[in-house]
Amino acid sequence: MNKNEIEKLIGGQFLCRIAFVGEEYPHIAPFQYVFLDGTLYFHFTDYGRKVNLLEKDKGVCVEIEEYKPDLNEFKFVVLKGKLEIVSGSSERERVIETMAEQGKRMLSENFLTAHGLKKEEGWSAFSSEKPFIIVKLNASRVSGLKSPCLAKR
Repeated sequence: MNKNEIEKLIGGQFLCRIAFVGEEYPHIAPFQYVFLDGTLYFHFTDYGRKVNLLEKDKGVCVEIEEYKPDLNEFKFVVLKGKLEIVSGSSERERVIETMAEQGKRMLSENFLTAHGLKKEEGWSAFSSEKPFIIVKLNASRVSGLKSPCLAKR
């Protein structure tokens, strides 16, 4: 896939998988993400293994995909790089607002539990006033692959 195809795929999705360097095995988990100004951003809860793994090794592999149910057509992108906690308040606020807007438009309130919130609170509870941990990917390698039938188009 070329750069434009990769950016279109990343911009058209909202869910990815992040593989962390684990102790004995890699640890992989799904994440909602936003793609702003060519950068992927994620929200981490302050519980679970991910924060501990990130403290030990910031290197990750992120995978984003799009496919037809029968897998006749598929595309996927793999990004490798280091995660960095966002410390700038305006950058953090912009990411949280964008993620909440995306959630309101596209996702069930049931998904709020993945962010450590109760579904009854609604997406408006996903706000920059909460102590959410926002991280961004500093990608050093990006590659994409698409099915042969899409390569002919």
